[in-house]
Amino acid sequence: MIPLVIPKTKGRRQVNKEVNLTKRVKTSQGLRFCPVVISANGRVKPDYILVGGEEQRHPEGAYYLEWYEGSKRIRQSVGRDAGVASVRRHRQQQILGSKAAGIKLVDEGQDGGLSLAVAVASYLEDVRISKKPKTYAAYKTALEYFLESCNKPGVMEVERQDLLRFSAFLRDIKKLQPRTVYNKFENVMSFLKANNIRGLASKNDWPRYVEDEPEIYEREDLDKFFASCEEDERLWFEFFLMTGMREQEVMHTTWAEINFNRGVVNVRYKREYGFSPKAYKGREIPVPNKLIHALKRWKAKGDLACPLLFPTAGGKPKLDFLDICKAIAQRAKLNPDDFWLHKFRATFATWALWGGVDLRTVQQWMGHSDMESTMRYLKPNRSQAVREKVNAMFG
Repeated sequence: MIPLVIPKTKGRRQVNKEVNLTKRVKTSQGLRFCPVVISANGRVKPDYILVGGEEQRHPEGAYYLEWYEGSKRIRQSVGRDAGVASVRRHRQQQILGSKAAGIKLVDEGQDGGLSLAVAVASYLEDVRISKKPKTYAAYKTALEYFLESCNKPGVMEVERQDLLRFSAFLRDIKKLQPRTVYNKFENVMSFLKANNIRGLASKNDWPRYVEDEPEIYEREDLDKFFASCEEDERLWFEFFLMTGMREQEVMHTTWAEINFNRGVVNVRYKREYGFSPKAYKGREIPVPNKLIHALKRWKAKGDLACPLLFPTAGGKPKLDFLDICKAIAQRAKLNPDDFWLHKFRATFATWALWGGVDLRTVQQWMGHSDMESTMRYLKPNRSQAVREKVNAMFG
């Protein structure tokens, strides 16, 4: 990506600071530059444009910036990625705003190095290519916020104070929760590290948050929940509970990954669905005989032409597990707000540790990259049996 340099001009002239973002697409009237659609959160809605005042999806074509300098219209291509295009638009508005104020601002740092906006756009492109879409979206949001809060033209000019202001900006302006502030701060630190900028923030400069203890289901609540399930619903959520798998992993589990003889389920990459496990870690999880028998019955009456364990009627991965989970809780006269999918996973891990399974084994079952993640689930046992032991101690 070539840095944009704004040449010096003699005297001051009227500069329009507004920068429009358009996309050049093929319409019924031929190739046109159409305005992009801006979502309610103020971000560009990828691939959507306005044609005759109506939203249309056009994945083809490139994004363009448009602005005026005097009576001259400038149009510049900024690639095919909506996130990168949005970053470039923000930077161009900064440039025009500085010019309108009579300040020469180039798309470089004061030392001639790479500009902050170009560095962000380049980094986001690398993330888009190498990471999962969800990861890319998280980095894009964090770095867009950083550009809002930081007015330094060059990436090498970023200082500790800019990072402290960024934390305050997320907390006070964006009204984000402490854990979210920490995550976005961490995203920006990764960006700076990729640009060989280290040591700006000390340990005490990082945002702080309280690590909540993972919530698990009480057995009596699960009994009520499963008593209100239809046969298929019971199997879905018993699978979540008895494997500890993540939602995306359950959605993309195929029959080929169930070993009935050994009583295990495998989690692995599936090219046909564009799915890979978190951190690209495949693993094997033992499952109880109860679940194996239920899966055999389910397979016997299912559509053998579809490889997925729990497909939709059209043979696609099932997307509505969470909605169904909350509907069952409502049906069981339980609080739907207390029921979510990851809570089954937390319950699986905690029960395994309470049952005496060692940390290293549970770590492997869960697919955690480090032992610390698994240790979060090593929480105190508050069962009646423990109460009886405490009472016996001081009987």
